[in-house]
Amino acid sequence: MAAELPDQAKALLDGKAFAVVTTLLPDGSPQSSVVWVKRDGDDVLFSTVEGRRKHLNLVRDPRVSVVVNPPEQPYTYVELRGEAALSREGARELINELAHKYMGKDYDMDGPDDVRVVVRIKPRKVVGRF
Repeated sequence: MAAELPDQAKALLDGKAFAVVTTLLPDGSPQSSVVWVKRDGDDVLFSTVEGRRKHLNLVRDPRVSVVVNPPEQPYTYVELRGEAALSREGARELINELAHKYMGKDYDMDGPDDVRVVVRIKPRKVVGRF
């Protein structure tokens, strides 16, 4: 069952704070990376490239955790736990939208063979300190 995001969590996700995404490696140990995020209703979206470690982890095991902790409010955070769905549809548009949100310009750092994917997380659990 999907969890509803409180307004304070929505505000954190709508801001420019980076998020830390944690996926599970094949041996079950955690792997974390910093990503840009956006919110679509109560879903959280980020982008990655096919074949990268997070992508491979999520293909094998879709369980994921996302933590947002804005640097200007160090005692404030939200953690979302859920499962990820992956799609190529809209991936180029998403990375450009995120680049504009965080950098103010189009994204131009992919290689010619990179295939972007949208990672959509439907939170099952939301915890935090607001």
